[in-house]
Amino acid sequence: MKRAILLYNVQAGKGRAEKKVDKIVSIFRENGYELKPVVIDFSVNPFDDIDNIDLVVVAGGDGTLNYVVNRMKERGLDLTLGVLPAGTANDFAGALGMSRNVYKAARQIATGEVEKIDCGVVEPMNGKGEKLYFVNIFSFGIFTTTSQHTSDELKHKFGRLAYGIAGMHDLKNMHGIPLTITTDTESFYYPTLMALIFNGETAGRVRLARKSSLRDGVFDCLFLRKRNAFLSAMNMLLYLIGIKPRAVKFLRTKSLTLVTPTEEDTDVDGQNGGHFPLRVTCLAGELNIVCPKK
Repeated sequence: MKRAILLYNVQAGKGRAEKKVDKIVSIFRENGYELKPVVIDFSVNPFDDIDNIDLVVVAGGDGTLNYVVNRMKERGLDLTLGVLPAGTANDFAGALGMSRNVYKAARQIATGEVEKIDCGVVEPMNGKGEKLYFVNIFSFGIFTTTSQHTSDELKHKFGRLAYGIAGMHDLKNMHGIPLTITTDTESFYYPTLMALIFNGETAGRVRLARKSSLRDGVFDCLFLRKRNAFLSAMNMLLYLIGIKPRAVKFLRTKSLTLVTPTEEDTDVDGQNGGHFPLRVTCLAGELNIVCPKK
C-alpha cells in the first residue's frame, strides 16, 4: 500500500477539511493509499519528521499550499503533491481542474496523474530576505494585500465576499508606485496602481489572466497605470468585460525585475511577498502535482 500524508489547515474554509478527514482517509484507502492525517502547525516545518512518502495531500486554500511548498523547498525535497480545495478562493486548485467538492477532489487525486506544473519564485535583489515560492500569484498595489489583512473570522462569515469588504479599506490608501520593470525583452518605467503576476489563472476566482497556463513556463502580467480613482476604476472594469484600455498593460515573460524607490507591501498567494527591489522568475515544471485524469 502506498504511503501518503494529509496536511490540513483547521482554520481554512470554516474548518471544511477537519470535518471531512475520516471520509477523505477512507477514499484514499479504497484506492490503495495509507493516508495519515496531520494538522498543520504553522510554527514548524511539517517535513521535519517525514520520510518515505509517496504523496502529500494538502487541504486548505492557496495560502496553505504556499506554506507547504515553501517548507518543502526549504528541505530541498521534491515530493508529489495533491491539492484539496478547502479554503476560501482555491484559485490554484481551480486552475488544476479540481472539483470544488472535497470528496470528489479526493477521488481525483487518488486516481489522478502526476503532471509537471510551473511555480514562481520571488528573490530580493539586495540580498536581504529569502526566496519565496508561489503557486498562483505575486502582486502589489491597491487591493493586492487585502487577503493578508482579512481575518479568518470575516472569511468564515462572508466567504469570498470578505475580501471585498476588507478591500474597501484599501481605497483610503490608494497611491501610485513609481516602478521600473525589466522583462526578458524590454525595460521601461510605469507608474503603477496595481500589479498582478500570474502563474495561475484567477484571483479570487475572477479570470483576469485569460490566456494564462500552469504549464507554459511564463507569467501573464497585468499592470494598472495610476490615474485618478474614477478613471482607474473604469479602466479595470473595462478590462474585466473584455475591453483592453491603454491604462492596463499586459505582458508575458519568463522573468522580470521590479524596482521602486518607495516602500511597498507585496503578496504571494495571500502571504507577505518580500521587499523591493525584486526578481520574479517562472520555474517551468518545478512541481509534481496530481491532476485529474483527462
